Amino acid sequence: MQGRLASIGAEETLLTEGWNLVLTEAGSCAVPSDVPFASQFIPATVPGTVAQALENAGLFDRDNPYPLNARDAWYLCRLFDEEAGEALLRLKGLATLCDVFLNGAKILSSESMFESHDVPVTLFGGDELALCFRALEPKLAEAGPRARWRPQMITPQGLRIVRTTLLGYMPGWCPEIHAVGPWRPISLLRTGAVVIRDLTLRPELTDSGEGRLYASLVIEGGVDEIVLRCGTCEQAFDRNGGGQYVATLKISDVEPWWPHTHGIPFLYDVSVVIDGVVHDLGRTGFRRVAVDRGMDAQGFSLVVNGEPVFCRGAVWTTNDIVRLSGDRESYRPWLTLAAEAGMNMVRIGGTMAYETREFFALCDELGILVWQDVMLANFDYPKADKAFQTHVETEVTQFLSETRLSPSLAVICGGSEMYQQAAMFGLPERYWTNPITEEIIPDIANRLRVDVPYVVNSPSGGVMPFTPNAGITHYYGVGAYMRPLSDARHADVRFAAESLAFAHVPQEGTLARHLAVPAVHSPLWKARVPRDRSASWDFEDVRDHYLNELYGFAPERLRREDPELYLDLARAVTGEIVEATYAEWRRKGSRCNGALAWTLQDLVPGAGWGVIDAMREPKPVWYAMRRAFRPVQVLLVDEGTNGLDVHVINELGVPLDLDLDVVCLREGQQAVVSGRRELQIAARAKEKIACTDLFGAFFDTTYAFRFGPPSHDVAVARLHSRATGALLAEAFHFPLGRAKALHAAQLEGAVTQHDGDWFVEIKCDRLVQSVHVDIDAYRVADDWFHLAPGAARRLQLFPREDIAADVVPSGRIKALGSRRIFEI
Repeated sequence: MQGRLASIGAEETLLTEGWNLVLTEAGSCAVPSDVPFASQFIPATVPGTVAQALENAGLFDRDNPYPLNARDAWYLCRLFDEEAGEALLRLKGLATLCDVFLNGAKILSSESMFESHDVPVTLFGGDELALCFRALEPKLAEAGPRARWRPQMITPQGLRIVRTTLLGYMPGWCPEIHAVGPWRPISLLRTGAVVIRDLTLRPELTDSGEGRLYASLVIEGGVDEIVLRCGTCEQAFDRNGGGQYVATLKISDVEPWWPHTHGIPFLYDVSVVIDGVVHDLGRTGFRRVAVDRGMDAQGFSLVVNGEPVFCRGAVWTTNDIVRLSGDRESYRPWLTLAAEAGMNMVRIGGTMAYETREFFALCDELGILVWQDVMLANFDYPKADKAFQTHVETEVTQFLSETRLSPSLAVICGGSEMYQQAAMFGLPERYWTNPITEEIIPDIANRLRVDVPYVVNSPSGGVMPFTPNAGITHYYGVGAYMRPLSDARHADVRFAAESLAFAHVPQEGTLARHLAVPAVHSPLWKARVPRDRSASWDFEDVRDHYLNELYGFAPERLRREDPELYLDLARAVTGEIVEATYAEWRRKGSRCNGALAWTLQDLVPGAGWGVIDAMREPKPVWYAMRRAFRPVQVLLVDEGTNGLDVHVINELGVPLDLDLDVVCLREGQQAVVSGRRELQIAARAKEKIACTDLFGAFFDTTYAFRFGPPSHDVAVARLHSRATGALLAEAFHFPLGRAKALHAAQLEGAVTQHDGDWFVEIKCDRLVQSVHVDIDAYRVADDWFHLAPGAARRLQLFPREDIAADVVPSGRIKALGSRRIFEI
């Protein structure tokens, strides 16, 4: 049996154009010649989907989708430009039940969306290639093996026996847009005199700091010299019998790859040189990833290059639910914003779909770790179905082979919420497990990516799979379960692979352009608010609960009487929750080692789970995350009668000289007590300082003792670089609550330019909460932030897409506590 053909030295032609889509009734056409000539032929591109082709033709509205899985979808293409001869047809992803025909003869039947296929073909010139995506609806209606539990969030239940994405099948979670079509590239490969097969590459960073790159391949044909190159280092391949060649390249002074919050994500170019011809293989980085379970063996902490990393970020959904794009430029805006927000991890959950090498290449460059679930979620998957198991084996093997060079791949997980679902239905532990997650996947992972830790399921690890104080949890105590903010500590979260789901309200501009309807009360608005299927509440109710808790307003009344204020508070409150919760999880003494928010992006414009809206505009909560995720950070943590503690964090690999200032303000303006300290904080270190130590005497900073009227309504901590004087981080504490510290402040803003970049400088006469800066044609570096009196806050402005950098910015500033709008 021949191994997989590598594209090295092969001529590859992408079959992107010249396709037509025809929709026929399910089962009405067995072969391409059965497709009626009178059918409507719709231009299509590959890679692409049926939804994409219909949308481009004006026949599909993603805001009002109709089922796409009830008819057969034919993709037809005449290969006019392809010469006769032997070739290899490579189909990298077919969603989902697909028959492939060449010149009317069936050459492949595919039953998995997640598998790539190589089919040897003989071309005669002018050949006809046809793909028939069979209607999935009849297959989903078939009775499979009896399930011991049935998840409510996914419908129909037949999805448990079909290898396809769950996107489009989760009512209340995402638009019901079904993935149908050749969603990944199709190409023809023609070999030359030398054929390369079974190429494997494995980077390693040893404990001594040496970088190693192991390579092997099989060569058919005559070769005089073959060399492995990584960066500036080279190593000749040795022949190992049977046409196999192996090499181990060593770099003694290797620069390690780090997540961007902890260092530089250093990458090396990798290539193979065959008889003097250089063939690019991509880039790789050298790092070690391990799991530390803690002193009690119940924790979960990722250790990168020997250093514990607090993982923070969000769960990835898809960059476009219609197109399911897999190219670099589709991924770039989302992942760039993730990195800008200080995220050092994204998780691809088991309800989504595998992403391409381009996704991982960008994560490699940006220094973003990836937690990758296998595409299994919630269902009781068949334990004894050998065909099903073979599909999973194939998709996992191909995925791990495809991403073999990526240092960003940090966790491989056996799927999402299967163990949790079984446990919540009251089944004993012996029913949760499955040989797929317990044996098959870990065996493949250990063989192909021994450098990546394996997690059997998310969540898992506690007495119950979802117990927050052991292993990995999906934490929604603060959030869906409407627990007080203090539950983030009481739950003793060790690692949250999901958390903090809210219906985050987008910025005004997005709503004005894409959802100009009354908030909450419009059916169109409400249709885009996520909810759990069959639940009596949605995630807007969750947000409104905390709006009342933090600000004291009755949301249902405020929506009617002051909708503008309601939306501003709704935008602010989820950011406040995020900052407060991550402060608890990142403080010194916390046993939490990471938490990922649900989710990174919305799929349609509206108040969805995403921290970035569907138009790729950061929501107010994104800015809160950016503040909460700073690698150099200051936090204020209320310890009740133990006082107010300052926590200073330095995640960088170098020590820092810092100046820490804390001040308590009455009426947001008058300083009643303050303290200052020069700090030298070690690399990768945290420090905790009691405010009373800074003040030099007792002061009821948390207003816990209540010996008299409160003396202040806010405490402000500022952290400056001693070398440059730059403000690195700020923190705010409201001992009487946020509502008691809403002030009608005087705001001033001015635009300046320095070295070609635009900045806005803002100052105030007293504390002001949730300052919103709206600059025409520009995105501001920070938004919806608190501002204390004193030095002006200077923020860089970034021109939006297609905006020239010489356009003079202008805009408006407003804040909670006042209806005034200040022009810039």
